[in-house]
Amino acid sequence: MTDSRAKGAGFERTVAKALELELGIKFRRDLQQYQQADRGDLVTDCQNWPYVVECKRYAEGTGCKPAWWKQAKTAADKAGKIPIVIYQYDRRQIRCVLPLSHLIECTHEYLTEVDFQTFCYIAREKMND
Repeated sequence: MTDSRAKGAGFERTVAKALELELGIKFRRDLQQYQQADRGDLVTDCQNWPYVVECKRYAEGTGCKPAWWKQAKTAADKAGKIPIVIYQYDRRQIRCVLPLSHLIECTHEYLTEVDFQTFCYIAREKMND
């Protein structure tokens, strides 16, 4: 495993544990992502989890890269779910990107970015609807 792949796998485990602590739902890495295209990074057995999660961890940069969003959206479209990109750059907080239409009625494909705790709040509310 290369260093970048190990860093990515470690971040997936970190996000899975953080989601479990915040939401009380168990997540695990989707190891089939290495054999099949268009799969998210994390899976859960929770039936009302509406998202496909794409995790990205890099040393430096700004914002969610368009390629990350495209990857998440492709996987989510295939699964019939909502895409979410959870990413972190070194020495920065975890950020989450999701479609604005998930929060408000919106016909454009705008994105919104929130911190991790805000995303968890949104997820709890959406799962309780």
